[in-house]
Amino acid sequence: MNPLADAILLVADSITLYGTIWVLLGAGIYLTWRTRAVQVRLFRHMVSVVASSRGGARGGISSFQAFCISLAARVGVGNVFGVAAALLMGGPGAIFWMWIVALVGMATAFFEASLAQLFKVRAPDGTFRGGPAYYMQLGMKSKLLGSIFAVITVITCAFVITTVQSNAIAETMTAAGTDPLITAALLFAFAAPVIMGGIRSVARVTEIMAPVMALIYVAMAAVIVVMHISEFPRILGMIFSSAFSPEPLVGGLGGGILAAIINGTKRGLFSNEAGQGTAPNAAATATVAHPVRQGLIQSLGVFVDTIIVCTATAFIILVAGPEVWGAEGVNPATLTTLAVVDALGSWASLPMAVMIFVLAFSSIIAAYVYSEVNMFFVTSSPIGLWAVRIVSVASVVIGALMTLAVVWNAVDIAMAMMTITNLVALIVLAPWGVAILRDYERQRRAGRAEPVFIAAECKGLPGPLTTDVWAARRRVPGEREA
Repeated sequence: MNPLADAILLVADSITLYGTIWVLLGAGIYLTWRTRAVQVRLFRHMVSVVASSRGGARGGISSFQAFCISLAARVGVGNVFGVAAALLMGGPGAIFWMWIVALVGMATAFFEASLAQLFKVRAPDGTFRGGPAYYMQLGMKSKLLGSIFAVITVITCAFVITTVQSNAIAETMTAAGTDPLITAALLFAFAAPVIMGGIRSVARVTEIMAPVMALIYVAMAAVIVVMHISEFPRILGMIFSSAFSPEPLVGGLGGGILAAIINGTKRGLFSNEAGQGTAPNAAATATVAHPVRQGLIQSLGVFVDTIIVCTATAFIILVAGPEVWGAEGVNPATLTTLAVVDALGSWASLPMAVMIFVLAFSSIIAAYVYSEVNMFFVTSSPIGLWAVRIVSVASVVIGALMTLAVVWNAVDIAMAMMTITNLVALIVLAPWGVAILRDYERQRRAGRAEPVFIAAECKGLPGPLTTDVWAARRRVPGEREA
């Protein structure tokens, strides 16, 4: 690693240790308390809401499509490379801290998605736009803060994250014997038509891609878990003991409580995005009857990403043993694939390469959505929106052809800036989130199967809602006229 990359890594670790960790956990605990642990109380309801979320878009983007856009970003290389990096640098204990980040992050994800829905606006093409920049402007009355967040997000998502994801694809494909030029050409051929087609195009692709890729990966992991089920208690013990151990483990993995906390938090945030402020940009695009509905769906996405998918990856790696994760020259880009091959045989290397390609590609097109939503906040000019699409496609090619140690480390700093800014906004706007949650639960107690939000009828809102999206009663599909 070059000196610049080392310096950036040092800054990123310092920001994580002294800033991001405490704000992330503190905000998550606070929002969990304000909602009386919504992620626990309404967990079963979350599952049922997701199961019934494909309809009701009325020509827009369905709740399920918005969920899949954010799931496509969450279930990406963070679940493969990110978990491997966390284990190599932080030891098994890093997985424990990833779980903690996810569990409190479910409340954070609920708030940011619900607020993104509450303060969303209608775009000229009939779809919706929203996210942290919008609730900072409309809820906090701070156009400046919203603009700062939007600019950071455009740069981070259109260039940094997109480049990192395509670089991950290229490294994996190169290890499988594919020339980087071919990988770059393939990525361009796949990404350009989808990204140039706009947000609706991404929604149609991710609606199929995100659930399928997540299920295939989890199914493969489940096979390995079943094959080594007797090892499960030992692996869990290793994770818990390492989480609070002052010394690293031997055999190739890092560790120590400080390293576990830092790497578990960083990689957990990179993987599930709870509190980062990216997923709400997708959540806001959905056409739903009540803002809380999308908040519940996005909260479940954090659980799926970290508690299920990341844990499965960790098990695959840890069960492989020191001969795999302690081998000379092993790195985050190859560790998970090596562990899968160790469990299933050499035939699994090609399917893993294809799977990582799909995982990272889906994250690329989801990152484009986040950047376009925030560019729309800065300017609704078609020139700005097309610029985002061109930069996103160009970043895909650049990432596949370059070594990007500096960018890989810079992404942690960019995400920390976004996260801290967003979490401050969530804490300030918590009364709005609590008010709409109470409205949703009140309607459910009254027997309404699908609550409908009307701003003027919601008791407890801290002030008037300046957007007109929720001003009138909208009939839910399937509901009879009064």
